[in-house]
Amino acid sequence: MFETIRKHSKIVMIFLFLLIIPAFVLVGTDRNYFSEASPVVARVDGHDISQADWDRAHRQESDRIRAQSPTVDARLLDSPLARYATLERLVRERVLDAAAQQMRLVTSDARLIRSLQETPAIAALKRADGTLDADAYRALLVGQGVTPEVFEANLRRNIAADQVLDAVLGTALVANAQARLALDALYERRDIQVARFDAPDFAGRVLPTDADLQSYYDAHPAQFRQPEQATVEYLVLDLDSVRATITVPEDELRSYYDSDYLPRIMAKQERRASHILISVAKDAPAAEREKAKARATELLAQLRKTPADFAPLAKQSSDDKGSAAAGGDLNFFARGAMTKPFEEAVFALKKGQISDVVETEFGYHIIELTDIKTPPQPGFEEARAVIAAELGQQRAQRQFAEMAESFSNAVYEQADSLLPVADKLKLKLQSATNVSRTPAPGAKGALASSKFLQALFAPDTLQNKRNTEAVEIGPQQMAAGRVTSYTPASTLPLAQVRERVRSLYVAEKSAALAQQEGQAKLSAWKADPATATGLAAATEIARGQGQNLPRPVIDAALRTPADALPAWTGVDLGAAGYAVVKINRVLARQAPDAQRAQQEQQQYAQWLARAEVLAYYELLKQRLKVRIQAPRPQVAAPEIAEN
Repeated sequence: MFETIRKHSKIVMIFLFLLIIPAFVLVGTDRNYFSEASPVVARVDGHDISQADWDRAHRQESDRIRAQSPTVDARLLDSPLARYATLERLVRERVLDAAAQQMRLVTSDARLIRSLQETPAIAALKRADGTLDADAYRALLVGQGVTPEVFEANLRRNIAADQVLDAVLGTALVANAQARLALDALYERRDIQVARFDAPDFAGRVLPTDADLQSYYDAHPAQFRQPEQATVEYLVLDLDSVRATITVPEDELRSYYDSDYLPRIMAKQERRASHILISVAKDAPAAEREKAKARATELLAQLRKTPADFAPLAKQSSDDKGSAAAGGDLNFFARGAMTKPFEEAVFALKKGQISDVVETEFGYHIIELTDIKTPPQPGFEEARAVIAAELGQQRAQRQFAEMAESFSNAVYEQADSLLPVADKLKLKLQSATNVSRTPAPGAKGALASSKFLQALFAPDTLQNKRNTEAVEIGPQQMAAGRVTSYTPASTLPLAQVRERVRSLYVAEKSAALAQQEGQAKLSAWKADPATATGLAAATEIARGQGQNLPRPVIDAALRTPADALPAWTGVDLGAAGYAVVKINRVLARQAPDAQRAQQEQQQYAQWLARAEVLAYYELLKQRLKVRIQAPRPQVAAPEIAEN
């Protein structure tokens, strides 16, 4: 039977094709049939933002931040809060894009060009005649992973989106009376007295029994949890580890010194030149250009006879008025500072030599090389370390991709040990103890990567003691690890944490006693201010003048109504205790001078404009039915571990 199928394989394939295609036509295919589904994390105006979109945006944002700040703590970039901030930014971009489309906001060519010209990196690519170096522009963008067409399309969209909120930002109006009323309240000062009821002062009244400690321990198990911990070993593949495997032969070092290193040193050479310019537009008629060239040729003939007359002749005849007054002197300049034909002529001359007539887009030049400033040229032995480092780094860059593939394959194929991989790729096998799912304070390298730690604590890695997959922990940085021992999370027994339980219990009850005492005093002093004792000396406070008082005390003192003085208020300071505040006087703000008043009003107008922009953005989110399905991460309190 199988022999028959082999002989008539083409007929069988056609028959199966005719059977399968109608099934797809009649039944259809799921949209995720040919690709893995990516969960939806947000929706804007009926359009989904997938988990893949979010991951891609966060990876791009992290790469951008790392490029700008190479020393940034990787844990900050990989934290849930940082990832959620990226999602919110992605939603904001989609909201503004959708609003711009609905408002039919577009970006004109003139506005696009102006924006490009305002970008420093692009403005630096201008030629001497003011035109943009198109090749350098394309190379700049391609180096950032984008084509000019895509970059300009994105820029158009961003400019249009910016107009959505700029329309609100530019229309915020603030009346003088409104600004004065708000600013007077903001800068108001008050004369107050404070009585503190500090929790530690009440600790002597708290005498816990064994039953009290047991009750507290049972009610707060999370405070006595020992987090899960693991002992791990891991490998890191990065440029430094690749570089450590590379030895550059002596002959290559010497060849690089002659062919690359020395020419680069020489490229830093500066030359001083003077010139005489006979100016003519590059698009001038041929007859006009010939006339200018003839004039330059005539001047060159004079200089061939009397080279010493170069400076006087430049003052008299050069059309470059900027240098003519100095005898044509252009001072020192390096390669890349002048237009190409001019530069080539200058760097081909010997000191004191005068060139032939040189044609550029500005006209015709006669050039005299007056001086040469050559940087020191280190010998081979002096430059050996630098050359070896440069060549090693270049080779490491080229070999990293190849070694990364080998690294990924090896940790997967030999999943029960990292030692063969370390031996094969000459990597250092590292180990660490007390590793948890989240990066520890001060962690560095692989142990600072949330992604790597998640891989280490994956079920397969924990249960089977297998290697993780190769995890990218940064640009050109990969890591793989395995758990050698694991201790699950557990609640420590009361006997082991008894002193900790007692300390927490006493602190809690002390704060409660301080609050009770403070509230009782507050009620009594309000009823009869003359009985108030224990108040500190009067002090003057303002929002920027706290007199070392806790922030809640300052806020409460400034927020309390002062229609009838003295006024009283109580402040719960949490674990620190309680405070009673007496407001004696409200001190009028000193009128600012005219310049200060104007600055404050402008600042208030900016605050108000930002508030209106935020309110308008929230309105746009409602209109576009924005829904973020990913939960907002909470800042969790650290777990308490007892050893």
